[in-house]
Amino acid sequence: MKKTFLSLLLFNFLLSISAQEIYFPSEDSWEKKEASEYKIDLTKAIEFAEKNEYSGSRDLRQAILKGFQHEPYHQILGPTKRRGGPAGIILKNGYIIGEWGDTERVDMTFSVTKSFLSTTALLALQQGLINEVDEKVEKYVWDDTFKGEHNSQITWKHLLQQTSDWSGQLWGGFDWADRPPSDKTIDEWRARKLNAPGSFFKYNDVRVNVLAYSLLNVFRKPLPQVLKERIIDPIDASTTWRWYGYENSWVTLDGLKMQSVSGGGHSGGGMFINTKDMARFGLLFLNNGNWNGKQLLSEELIEEAVEPANANPNYGYMWWLNKKGDRNWENIPDHVFYAAGFGGNFIIIDQKQDLVVVTRWLEPSKVEEFMNILYRSL
Repeated sequence: MKKTFLSLLLFNFLLSISAQEIYFPSEDSWEKKEASEYKIDLTKAIEFAEKNEYSGSRDLRQAILKGFQHEPYHQILGPTKRRGGPAGIILKNGYIIGEWGDTERVDMTFSVTKSFLSTTALLALQQGLINEVDEKVEKYVWDDTFKGEHNSQITWKHLLQQTSDWSGQLWGGFDWADRPPSDKTIDEWRARKLNAPGSFFKYNDVRVNVLAYSLLNVFRKPLPQVLKERIIDPIDASTTWRWYGYENSWVTLDGLKMQSVSGGGHSGGGMFINTKDMARFGLLFLNNGNWNGKQLLSEELIEEAVEPANANPNYGYMWWLNKKGDRNWENIPDHVFYAAGFGGNFIIIDQKQDLVVVTRWLEPSKVEEFMNILYRSL
């Protein structure tokens, strides 16, 4: 009897914890709470974000050309947009407890797009369109994209973790010309020895675009449409976002002309979205793929997506991980993971603290300091 009573007490305690569920905003409103309700003071963190705007030009076409001027043959092939000023949102348990700048302005997100792209891969796995992540992509994309001794060994996991070392040309871009090492000549890098897929991490937009093209072949409909139907609409995001590819990334599938989108804004294109919609996307991942009772993404797949790659402990399926390695923020918990893009665009998720942090146009070299100021206030 005593054991039953204790079990009942434990059940009620767990029930009371679950009653403090994550709040999910509706399509038309997003409830705010004072940070002080959680004994948090965000004054210094927000002031810091506002005072440390990204130093690059607000004309992002100029910023892109300057930022990637060392790359041979680099050119802008997709849309760009003049950016706004610093903006951001901080969520606690789903409620807005901090906000600055114009959070409804649509801006480019650059490589934050990669985390949206990897989400479509999770959807393909969830739907059974891809049987398993360790399968070779050649089985699904049987044109010349994965032809040859090296490329034929590449799996979906290699593409998602940026460890494929895919070799070739896509939409006019050469894999070896994307972020080449400064200590070698063009000829040396072009003639480099290829690394076995899975053994070497290299951040490379051409290979990310190969993933986007491969997923287009699997879904056989544009990825923005997939994302809209399965994620964006169910989380009640706005209709203002856009996901672009390049002027030359159009293909014909099943008799229909479709654009293969880019995984960033490196050459223009990518995801254009407002801060609030980014926060909604972050909130979905904070709650392990569940949005207000609907499991949009498998919890197991999300856990898999934020597991460290063997070749890089700071990278999962196109999410950065704050594990000990070459890229981690000191004094910030190692369970934190985030999407990151050129110019200081971030979606940062802390599932243990029930925090989502979105920043726009915060000087990238200042992000670690910003996060330390924020965490000292918790």
